[in-house]
Amino acid sequence: MKSQEHPFAQFHFCPKCGSAEFELHNEKSRHCRACGFTYYFNPSAATVGIIVNERRELLVCRRAKDPAKGTLDLPGGFCDCQETGEEGIIREVKEETGLDVGHTKYLFSLPNTYLYSGFLVHTLDLFFQCEIHSDEKPHGMDDVAETFWLSIDRLNPDDFGLESVKRGIRKIIEEKIV
Repeated sequence: MKSQEHPFAQFHFCPKCGSAEFELHNEKSRHCRACGFTYYFNPSAATVGIIVNERRELLVCRRAKDPAKGTLDLPGGFCDCQETGEEGIIREVKEETGLDVGHTKYLFSLPNTYLYSGFLVHTLDLFFQCEIHSDEKPHGMDDVAETFWLSIDRLNPDDFGLESVKRGIRKIIEEKIV
């Protein structure tokens, strides 16, 4: 179930001065009456890797951790500070599959929410087509239980646990993106 709770519902104190006089300013921000700081809540950037081999199979992962433990996923994750989306997807693919990405191409983005340790993180998921060295063999690492190749013709969006990845898989199928 996707929660529509505004992220500000979890923030009660000013991140600059710690005051409880941290009030809703508008639908995008809170303002502190004590120090004058206005905080705009924006989504966190995350990446998703679309890796297709010469047999038109998509590299999929099985999630080792919650949220959606045990469901299918695509390699990716949160961007680090001072990191581009391209750098983020290259790092995440390496961390989760052991594969080295040689080239990336931005495809599209989708908004999402991601429940992390009971905290609802709003994300903007950046989908990238990634080219890898064809002789490499993927293996599950980090928060991935396993990796395997799945024919694009056999993709079922409902097998994927995260909402934006489900929508991304539907978009790939319907628009024949890869």
